[in-house]
Amino acid sequence: MTVLSVCNHKGGTGKTTTAIHVSAALGLSGRSILVIDLDPQGFLTRAMGFGEPAPSQSVAGFFESKHDPQHIDPKSTQGFDLIPSSSVLTRRMRDLNKPTDVLWVREVLQTIDLDYDVVLFDTAAALTVYSLNALVASEHVVIPVLPEYQSIVGGEQTYQTVQLVEDKLNPLLQSPHFVFTQVDARKRMHQTYREYIREKYGRLVLENEIRTSSSLAKSQNGRTTVFDRDPNARGEVDYANVTDELIGRMQAEAKVDESVPDDLCTPAHAASENASELREILSSQTN
Repeated sequence: MTVLSVCNHKGGTGKTTTAIHVSAALGLSGRSILVIDLDPQGFLTRAMGFGEPAPSQSVAGFFESKHDPQHIDPKSTQGFDLIPSSSVLTRRMRDLNKPTDVLWVREVLQTIDLDYDVVLFDTAAALTVYSLNALVASEHVVIPVLPEYQSIVGGEQTYQTVQLVEDKLNPLLQSPHFVFTQVDARKRMHQTYREYIREKYGRLVLENEIRTSSSLAKSQNGRTTVFDRDPNARGEVDYANVTDELIGRMQAEAKVDESVPDDLCTPAHAASENASELREILSSQTN
């Protein structure tokens, strides 16, 4: 099972749109996909037409010892299954302030029986304990970036977070992949920021890009994906190409480093050895 997070600490980057369409494209390739909406605002859950679930039937059940995540029944949607978000996450977040609280999701994935080829996390447009849970549990990360200033800043901050999580908590986490979204070739600023990111991060930037597309906007309004509407639409072609490239890169990275000691990946080891770093990350939620 491959575990993938879609992250950017800034909003308006096409993060949730990317999570939806990469998941749908992976599903169309014949893979079984589970999407877990770890954004307390639940944009992906609502975009796919679902309302507020019972806490025990949402991702909130991952963070409550009284709930058994094994009993969560994922909802079926456009080419993938979904464990929806819940407003309970917002209330619960203030209590998740211990260093070990970034380990809930990884422990759940290690203990419950999931029969999927890919698990994909959509995360909040901020650095939260839930975003950190996703990164600690993941092997791969996609950072969607709109080629404009705020999004680029958020993408670079997200990259730094991924590097810290890899160094301190999750040695199996691969370097992230940047993907440009909402690209308008007519805008000089877009060209400038694309050149900047490609020069700085090199092969970490996907060659394929997501161009501006009315078909993507229509699919979000209709609670569908672009793949359900027009197979020749720009958004469909772009996300199909991005997903194909991402699959190839993840397959190339799939070799596990056997030199990593098994106990380095255990929650107890991570929490005891890196408590100060974890507290520093968590404190930034309120900054």
